[in-house]
Amino acid sequence: MTDEIVNIAGYRFVDLPDRDTLREPFKSTCDEVGLLGTILLSHEGINFILSGKQSAVDHFLQYLESDKRFEGIPLKISYSDRMSFRRMNVRLKNEIISLGLDSIRPAESTGESITPQEFKTWLDQGREIVALDTRNDYEVRLGTFEGAVDLNLSTFRAFPDAVAESEIDKNQTVVMFCTGGIRCEKASAVMMQQGWSDVRQLEGGILGYFEQVGGDHWKGDCFVFDRRVALDPALEETTTQMCWACREPLTEEEMESEQYVITKYCPYCIEGN
Repeated sequence: MTDEIVNIAGYRFVDLPDRDTLREPFKSTCDEVGLLGTILLSHEGINFILSGKQSAVDHFLQYLESDKRFEGIPLKISYSDRMSFRRMNVRLKNEIISLGLDSIRPAESTGESITPQEFKTWLDQGREIVALDTRNDYEVRLGTFEGAVDLNLSTFRAFPDAVAESEIDKNQTVVMFCTGGIRCEKASAVMMQQGWSDVRQLEGGILGYFEQVGGDHWKGDCFVFDRRVALDPALEETTTQMCWACREPLTEEEMESEQYVITKYCPYCIEGN
């Protein structure tokens, strides 16, 4: 890989009673080697996405794994020709992915994982499953798996009510997916709590699927939460941009619309007014 910048993302649900004391060491470790991105720390675990030179990433991972609680966190890795973030933030949060339900604790109970290879095989075979997209509406709009169920979520906190009101048969096999896997840890626990009998979550999320099996059965691009905005199945940055006004992702076609004026408004700004 000739690109200079390495982008890594990972998470783990694990009890962190010392959350507050972890912030400063993580921040200084990243600042020391010039990493940019975000680390979220909560009492339920850690979630991070970082961008920098390979040597800086290696330094961070060495520091991360010096704490046994963070050993062996699966990573999503991609490459770019520029830093994917503008600053470095380490934030203390109530949750590393906000759902607002204290009863949902993925470190104790979550859905069974399915590997990207097995999921692709099931799709190749036309197996009778429900592929469930747990992401927000603007993410789904850019791309999703063919035939996937979209709950039209404006926020992940709406997931419990939306899935409860859905027409998904509780006896069907459900394979849910999100960008990197973290939302599915909680979403699967919600569905299990609500009575679904066979809930699986795509291991490594969409980015893990791209990395391991490519773009089969996928249509479009995948929204990512950094300056790149979206990646294609080859994990390459696409031409998608963010509206400066409403922050909706815009495809090339949408940017050619008469309803798009850079820095002022886009079709989604107009639609919302």
